[in-house]
Amino acid sequence: MYSSKSRSSDKNQTKHTHVIKPTLTAALMLGVYGVSGLAVVNAAPAWKAGQILVKPKAGLSDVEFDSILKKNKGQSKGAIGRLGVHIINVPAQAEEAVVKALSRNPHVEFAELDMAVAPSAVPNDPRYSTSWHLPKIQAPTAWDKTKADGIIIAVLDTGIDSAHPEFAGKLLPGWNAVDGSNDTSDINGHGTAVAGTAAAASNNAVGVASVAWNAQILPVRISNSTDSYAYWSDIAKGLNWAANQGADVANISYMVTNSSTVTTAAQYMRSKGGLVVVAAGNDGVDPGFANNTQMITVSATTSTDAKASWSNFGALIDVAAPGASIQTTTRGGGYANWNGTSFAAPVTAGVVALIMGANPMLTVDEVENVLKTSSDKIAGDIHPYYGHGRVNAATAVSMATSIVKLETDTQAPSVNIFSPVGGSSVSGLVLAEVNATDNVGVSEVSLYANGLLVGTDGTAPYQFSWDSKQVADGNVTLTAVAFDAIGNQGSSAKVLVTVKNNVVVDQQAPTVTILNPANGSKIGKVVAISVVAKDDVSVANVKLYVDGKLVSSVNGSSLSYSWNANKAKVGAHTIDAIATDSSNKTAKQTITVYK
Repeated sequence: MYSSKSRSSDKNQTKHTHVIKPTLTAALMLGVYGVSGLAVVNAAPAWKAGQILVKPKAGLSDVEFDSILKKNKGQSKGAIGRLGVHIINVPAQAEEAVVKALSRNPHVEFAELDMAVAPSAVPNDPRYSTSWHLPKIQAPTAWDKTKADGIIIAVLDTGIDSAHPEFAGKLLPGWNAVDGSNDTSDINGHGTAVAGTAAAASNNAVGVASVAWNAQILPVRISNSTDSYAYWSDIAKGLNWAANQGADVANISYMVTNSSTVTTAAQYMRSKGGLVVVAAGNDGVDPGFANNTQMITVSATTSTDAKASWSNFGALIDVAAPGASIQTTTRGGGYANWNGTSFAAPVTAGVVALIMGANPMLTVDEVENVLKTSSDKIAGDIHPYYGHGRVNAATAVSMATSIVKLETDTQAPSVNIFSPVGGSSVSGLVLAEVNATDNVGVSEVSLYANGLLVGTDGTAPYQFSWDSKQVADGNVTLTAVAFDAIGNQGSSAKVLVTVKNNVVVDQQAPTVTILNPANGSKIGKVVAISVVAKDDVSVANVKLYVDGKLVSSVNGSSLSYSWNANKAKVGAHTIDAIATDSSNKTAKQTITVYK
């Protein structure tokens, strides 16, 4: 595992619901130049056939989860790392229907299609031009203070050409998320261009310069297809792996802002002290996606700070960065100009690396805040084209170095269980909900029932499916424990609930007794009638009849009635008491009295 600076994170309080389809271009042209000319890529299938992505609520047992899947003709192939997201086999052509059904299940956190997404790049002619984007973001001034030494940038893409001279001594051993191998060679060329934009070797009298000169690159190949399309599941697997290797920044030059699965992986990386930068996409539209606080989504600008015509825009945009005619590396040791939010993203990832290199003590939230606050406000504080503005490396580095961290995080998270409420009765699968906050950020929350672990949830809101059948009927104490990234621990107050799963079988009929008057007694003008009933489970009601007429009925096991016998005939009268239990069994007592 590669070491990384320890940075704590603030966990987002909103989870993403499943999304059926992102906006996909029908055909995408990738920047691959050579003797064969321009490569044109046909559109890939919208999602992976026979496969979906599902995350059950924390604590849901494998047996219960498998039962839920079986009812929908699904079967788990296993979870992605510690994300809790399962890759599910489903019948081909039933993917949308199964996602819809599972999304309605209260014990499923989310279900979504395993979308195929293309890298967000469009080629330009191969003329070698100046690197206009570096002075535009004032990178040379930033380099006077930091060159991102000791920072690791994970590049999740089509692989990297390790033989290119711009990557000599800069590549760490990588991983292929598609097949689990170590093959990270570039199958398309897109990944080599993205990696060079972020962190190609610089000031070496060779080729191009990059944003983060001295950052190391961690290659993570997420596509084994020459067309460069990647599935959300492989992107999430790659991001989970990169986080576990200690990556400080992960660049994903694909449009994944709307994926719940990739969002879960991004939140996991934040909990490990890293940030995720993604491309907004090149459809030239507002896709209507909400802002994703677990990722930094980047739009592309031109040399005049205009939004590139093909760049997506809207509420999803966090910042903008140069993405038109970006001079960078190509497969085979060459160089070319590339266009796309695919290159605005690694420019931004490089600036993030510079911020981290300038002040390694910053938390990921502080790093992100510096990035946004320091950006040049092209069109006001917030704009759908630019988000918080176009990135400015010099201002960002200056701001980062001015922040003095005098104290370490010693404050424990605050945590409370708000469902189920204390004193309530529960049975079967119980949805438990916990709220947790921290001055820096909550990493994970665990729920316990009578001291036994129910489950651990790393994403807010923190929800659990507790199988109450795993404990004996009676009082059960629920507690929750929250941890921040430093390891500070906070515990909730105890919540006492009553578990009632075992139904008592009513074996016997009730008994009923007329306590007053006595059988055969002589009565006066007013008769106080008293009845009591008993049962091995419970008495539902008692009814009283005088001379065959119903005069009183009560729910429960006892009855009192005052009978005005003033107008009753002289002679014998019958009093009947009938008791009914909760199983509808009955008992009757009849007495005779005289006037």
